[in-house]
Amino acid sequence: MADQLTFDWPSGVALGPADFFVAEANAQAAAMLAAPESWPERKLVVVGPAGCGKSHLARIFQFETDAALLRARAMKPGFATSADCVVVEDMEHLPQEAEETLFHLHNNLRASGRTLLMTARTPPSRWPLKLPDLRSRMEAATIVQIADPDDALLSALIMKLFADRQIMPKPDLVSYLVKRIERSFAAASDIVRRLDETALADGRSINRALAAELLDNTG
Repeated sequence: MADQLTFDWPSGVALGPADFFVAEANAQAAAMLAAPESWPERKLVVVGPAGCGKSHLARIFQFETDAALLRARAMKPGFATSADCVVVEDMEHLPQEAEETLFHLHNNLRASGRTLLMTARTPPSRWPLKLPDLRSRMEAATIVQIADPDDALLSALIMKLFADRQIMPKPDLVSYLVKRIERSFAAASDIVRRLDETALADGRSINRALAAELLDNTG
């Protein structure tokens, strides 16, 4: 999965392996998802801030392993699957009434040598789990963290966000934004969205002058 780009894309945005950019911030996570056979007890939690690429990685993993994928908040009591791999996203939002279901799913996967991948913004120790047996099993899972983006990843993110809106910015705008926005995935998404919406509403070009105005207003 080398030379790929990471982001938790909204609906309609490319989520394939070719759209994922590996940088220092996400290299370990990308490498671990490429080798699930190396996970202790075949379970892994990918932890990182909003927009860091957890969902993108999860969908690449789903594509490559034919995994069953669902969001934790949508898990219903009694859920079961025969899939060899299961992905559960946004684990901090697991409903209390689904905790026993996940507990049994976890145990069944473990007993049959199958694989469980989970994503969350926080580590399992901070999930609001009430079932003690489930909490202990989740806290025993291996964790891989996605860090805040470096300049290379932030630049790639901004370019990809513009491209998904059919916008081709000048390179100097991207470098300008990288130096001035908060170094986070959420900030990159926010400024691209605001630039697009403001340009459309006011009939203006997307350039450094508009970016400067928006960033000054944010400040």
